[in-house]
Amino acid sequence: MFHHWRKLILLIFLWMLPVQAQDSLPLVGPLLAVNTSEQDQILLYDIGTGTTRSLSFGDGWHIPWGFTAGGCRLVYTLSDGLNPARMYSANLDGSNAVELVQYTELPAADWGVWEPQPSPDGSKIAFTFVRSELNPDGTRDRTYHIAWVASTGGVPELYSATGDEHEPEWSPDGAWLAYMSYTRRVPGSDIYSTAAPTPEGQPYNPDAMLREADLWVVSTDGQTKYRLTDFPTGSARAPRWSPDGTLVGFAYSPSGGNDQFWMIANAEGAIPTQLSYEWNLILDTTWLPDSTAMLSAARDFQGISDNLLWRIPLIGNADTDATRYWADPNLGYADYPRFSPDGRWLVLRSSYAVALIDLTAGTWRLLDSLGQGNTPPIWSSANFAGEAECLK
Repeated sequence: MFHHWRKLILLIFLWMLPVQAQDSLPLVGPLLAVNTSEQDQILLYDIGTGTTRSLSFGDGWHIPWGFTAGGCRLVYTLSDGLNPARMYSANLDGSNAVELVQYTELPAADWGVWEPQPSPDGSKIAFTFVRSELNPDGTRDRTYHIAWVASTGGVPELYSATGDEHEPEWSPDGAWLAYMSYTRRVPGSDIYSTAAPTPEGQPYNPDAMLREADLWVVSTDGQTKYRLTDFPTGSARAPRWSPDGTLVGFAYSPSGGNDQFWMIANAEGAIPTQLSYEWNLILDTTWLPDSTAMLSAARDFQGISDNLLWRIPLIGNADTDATRYWADPNLGYADYPRFSPDGRWLVLRSSYAVALIDLTAGTWRLLDSLGQGNTPPIWSSANFAGEAECLK
């Protein structure tokens, strides 16, 4: 009887000892960052150890956007769903959270940050700077400028001027930033026609105007800026740089929800190349690591209604020449394909779950610990050497 009590006491003692939680072990990498479907947490999945760490920064919608230099800090936004979001960075364990944009020219509720993008070298973070300003007549104008701050934070500096710019995207070498700039025009008789000039003195009706975007680029020092596309009608969106930095792929829509694949060289005066002609719905696009083709999640493409992964060739007509990529029937409803910096892994969202493809082994699996998410998975920086190095 004495031995049984002794064993029981020993077990209770061991149970009471502090145990290092699995999600507190140092992260090895590469890392994936996603948010939960409730947007109340950010989850870091460590491919090196197969563990998941959850981070919560209080109330608000949590959205991860990237990592700073060395992958040692996570860049994310918080919002209440009504007012514009604020941008922060924090250590990989959630500590030392710092707000990155300091701005005092408007009340706190009248400005915010969206779609921040850390530069490849981690020195800058570009973002869409949202401001709501009160007019003398009591109405408000909301403007959207491409701006940047240092990765350590600061007062924002503007890259764009017209006030309706979005989707900043760094070139792989960090020398250029692509973005979309919107203008308005009076609609013509059909989607391919522009309207005749409005006679002088005729009332201006902003509600009847079409809002359409073209692709621009600006150098990282802000000294050189030029327009890459100039479509007379229709709208471009979703700029995606090729890994070699020479081309920018994008979606062009003659009318809302009717997309085509296009690309253009990053050179002033370059002529865009049309890669598809039939309308489809482009959910998201990236590039193959060797820059030989684009990879897209698209639906209503080549007569198939489901959103699947397609390899989009750079020569020919994708309506007939594009081929399925990773055509596994169990990997349906594809979206947000993202290659790891070393090209070994491909992550995507499949039916709102996160799927990880090992391109070397030719296998894939669902990352069940990440549940279902709302936003694209984010890879850690190419030079991330593990959390232990960050703590030195």
